[in-house]
Amino acid sequence: MIIMKKLLLPAVMSILMLGGLVACDREGPMERTGEKIDETAEKAGDKVEKATD
Repeated sequence: MIIMKKLLLPAVMSILMLGGLVACDREGPMERTGEKIDETAEKAGDKVEKATD
């Protein structure tokens, strides 16, 4: 029984970690929207910087 517990815990942890990595690869609509907002803010900052030079 102890051997089974020692093998089961690492196996379950590995499966959970792999599941988390797979979920991170998918880009959802909120992430795409956030990236667009970041790009827009960066462009606006560049324009402000150019205007103040």
